[in-house]
Amino acid sequence: MSNYYERSKQALQLAGMSPGTQQIYTDALRRLVEFCGKPPEAISEPELEAYFRHRIEVNQWATGTLRICYSAIKFYFRNVLQRDWQVFVYLRARHETRLPAVLSPEEVHRLLARFTVLHNYTFFATVYSCGLRFSEALALQTTDVDGQRSMVHVHRGKGAKDRYVPLPQETLELLRRYWRTHRNPTLLFPARGPQGCQAPQATTPMSAYSLRRAFHRARTAAGITKRAVSIHTLRHSYATHLLEAGVHVHAIQRYLGHGKLETTMVYFHLTRKGSEDACRLVNQVMTGLDHGQRR
Repeated sequence: MSNYYERSKQALQLAGMSPGTQQIYTDALRRLVEFCGKPPEAISEPELEAYFRHRIEVNQWATGTLRICYSAIKFYFRNVLQRDWQVFVYLRARHETRLPAVLSPEEVHRLLARFTVLHNYTFFATVYSCGLRFSEALALQTTDVDGQRSMVHVHRGKGAKDRYVPLPQETLELLRRYWRTHRNPTLLFPARGPQGCQAPQATTPMSAYSLRRAFHRARTAAGITKRAVSIHTLRHSYATHLLEAGVHVHAIQRYLGHGKLETTMVYFHLTRKGSEDACRLVNQVMTGLDHGQRR
């Protein structure tokens, strides 16, 4: 095998891709290598086309998975191997518009109540109340919290963009109470180790696997059976609840770190407030139609 793995990560790093994207793209390339049983430079264009057809027809990969697969492999073959094949010209994954799952405020509170240990409860309460991505919350440092201004500084969010988000007073008090249990000088959510003894000196965040497992247990215990509910659902719920509370969509766009307003506009499809108001107004406008038939 060639050193394709390191070459891929180095090229992605030079292209300014985030560490998460570097890992996802390189893993997609690794799956191609394992499937073909040869390094990328030995794979021909017909073999690559056959690989894509297999993922579509046999594995029936979802559109999002295919899009990552296409982008990762195209990046490596074009930029590292200098192969600008015809297949990359017409390679497309069909675009699907799916509305994300969203929880009601009552469901969010019921879910959070199922986290029985302070570090898990504090983490997920922060994710929801600040509308953070999972990776953003894990990376939070003590210096990111501005208690005087009631703001959180999110560093290098998606697209390597910084932003400030409002920090609710109750969340600030919760973070302070949790920090006093470990007093790590840098990380808000440090790796804990056995009985949490490593947290004060930890230089890495809490285990993502452990947090995902804790979320799954809490979701089941809370009796939430909606489809596709994940940690990211808390972020969708945050945006929807702000919109229903009357927060301007441009402010929500800033808090979420969306580059385009169209991305934030999807939450209009999830909120009930606009639909309820619209139905009431339609009824008012159409009042009297039945009276004409009775004459």
